Amino acid sequence: MTLTMVSNYINHHQIPMSNELFKILGADYTFIQTEEMEADRVRMGWGSEVGDIPYLKLYGEDEKGCAALIMDSDIVIFGGVEDESYIKPRLAAGKTVIRYSERLYRGGQWKTISPRGRKKKHEDHTQYADASVYLLCHGAYVASDFALVGAYPDKKYVWGYFPELKTYDIDSLIEQKKHFDSDGKRQVRILWSGRFIKFKQPQDAIKSVKYLKDKGVCFHLDMVGGGELEGQLHSMVQHLGLLDEVTFHGYKKPKEVRKFMERADIFLFTSNYDEGWGVVLNEAMNSGCAVAADNGIGAVPFLLKHGYNGLVYRNGNRRELKKQLLTLCRDDELRKRLGKNAYLTIEKEWNPIEAAKRLYNFCEGLMEGETRICRSGPLSRAPMIWPLGGYMYTRH
Repeated sequence: MTLTMVSNYINHHQIPMSNELFKILGADYTFIQTEEMEADRVRMGWGSEVGDIPYLKLYGEDEKGCAALIMDSDIVIFGGVEDESYIKPRLAAGKTVIRYSERLYRGGQWKTISPRGRKKKHEDHTQYADASVYLLCHGAYVASDFALVGAYPDKKYVWGYFPELKTYDIDSLIEQKKHFDSDGKRQVRILWSGRFIKFKQPQDAIKSVKYLKDKGVCFHLDMVGGGELEGQLHSMVQHLGLLDEVTFHGYKKPKEVRKFMERADIFLFTSNYDEGWGVVLNEAMNSGCAVAADNGIGAVPFLLKHGYNGLVYRNGNRRELKKQLLTLCRDDELRKRLGKNAYLTIEKEWNPIEAAKRLYNFCEGLMEGETRICRSGPLSRAPMIWPLGGYMYTRH
């Protein structure tokens, strides 16, 4: 079987699973990159691991060869590319395509009323409802977005991103997360990581820890990242009297961010519905962090079960976030239990090794006229989760 994946660019989130597919398929696996990476992500260290990847081809350097691969491979997985011209010839030929996508309507499903938008969605997706085209949903709300335009009925599957799996003695890792202040008092370490931009709502982390300080909690918040809101966040910390409790570390490379996660007791994930997936959730769970996360984040309903492997608050509800954070800070055993179960969720099911096996099996089934789906996790049938229902879904 020849399998080709086409995306705008490869990054450290995609490399681990691609490596596993290459182990299975060897030279029959190719990743085609169609664009150069954005400058912001390069500054975050996203391009540092590309190097000499044996299965990577750059479309701009070999357009003819890449176009031939897209047309002639047994299976092509296509996503993350706005220019549909790369995949149109294969779709027109009626050959099997697996698409992957984040949300169509991050800004709100009301946007489906746009006639121009519906025409574009029909051209790219709806017209292939009965064709050999399948959808991998990179986020819990993707299936409902595509359902609104009648695309891929009964052919939508749970999927996401699968960053590097790190294996630990999880009990030892959690034990090593114990920190103490200069007076020898147990200090809860809290981490927020990402770009300082509007939809990621980093200000919610700072406002939440002000609540902790008012409650007399011994804590420290590490803010890793940078961006347009950085000046505003620094001013907020000073205004709220949190200079001793909050440290800004700037952008860090992915491996350095993991180090912060390994030391953190709690990971705060405050993005809204504009966060299509949110790979930091996978990484924080893999690092044994107790997570408090907004239900609007695409990965949250797929990865988190409230009270089992994390805590989930209603989108934008800062009061609920503050209460959950206070509970986590005051309950050592709850943090340990959530952190351990979070780690096991990634180790057992949501990791690049398992994902590659499932994807290979799924593709092999398609070639044999079968649809091989899993009972849970990656490549299970995508549930129909509407945005307003994501909060309750995490409580099933």
